[in-house]
Amino acid sequence: MIPSAPVVQMEHVRHVFTSVDGSRFVAVDDLTLEVREGEIVSIVGKTGCGKSTMFNLLLGLENPTAGSITVLGRDPYQDFDFFRAKFGVIFQTDRLLPWRTAFANAKVGLEILGYSEAEQGEIARHWLHKLELMGFEDAYPHELSGGMRQRVGIARAFCLSPDVFFADEAFGHLDQSTAQRLREVFLTLIGETKKTCLLITHNIHEALEIGSRLIVLGKPSRVLYDVQCPTRASRAELVEFEERILDIIERNEPHHEAAARARS
Repeated sequence: MIPSAPVVQMEHVRHVFTSVDGSRFVAVDDLTLEVREGEIVSIVGKTGCGKSTMFNLLLGLENPTAGSITVLGRDPYQDFDFFRAKFGVIFQTDRLLPWRTAFANAKVGLEILGYSEAEQGEIARHWLHKLELMGFEDAYPHELSGGMRQRVGIARAFCLSPDVFFADEAFGHLDQSTAQRLREVFLTLIGETKKTCLLITHNIHEALEIGSRLIVLGKPSRVLYDVQCPTRASRAELVEFEERILDIIERNEPHHEAAARARS
């Protein structure tokens, strides 16, 4: 079987910010990676390593200084309009509109895309139900807990039936119990819809729980390690794996497996 083309492909991407005084800051340096259809890829790295800049490049919000980026075979910056409804973005905070109910917030993207009122209602209620928000459709954000607001934000993303999900620290601001349950729900929905997903997280345990593959970024952004997440591993093996990841992050040097992948 011939493998499908990558959904996401970054080749030797470099991104430099220039301040008003002319000083330059390299946020992304020679970043090369690809993500295939249906993969769930967790991305970890130190704060300030350029993870969010990488997402902005993939979303077409920034144009790389050098290198090439394609998502679904298109340049996200040059073909920005093509990607309407093709990306589902889940932010670190819910970003709900305070004057709209949970139901109205969930369907806001559908309104913008011109869906009929009936279609908006059917789709939004379906995903609010999936996100366990039955009975809270008419609640306003200030009446919901932090976890429930994030559920509305996730429902809003799923309503668009996007091709690719981008989740940027989507569970990091929640308490451990709430985050755990919401990760389980999110992973179930990603599995049911068979969508491609990239998750940024600073939590290695979370990265392994959600991802089928783990990418460790250095500072500035470049791949230090690219590996399939262990499955059916014992607790001791997971602890050992997490320690290895932490060591790679702290040393900020490519692991030999990553280097071998880059050369192939």
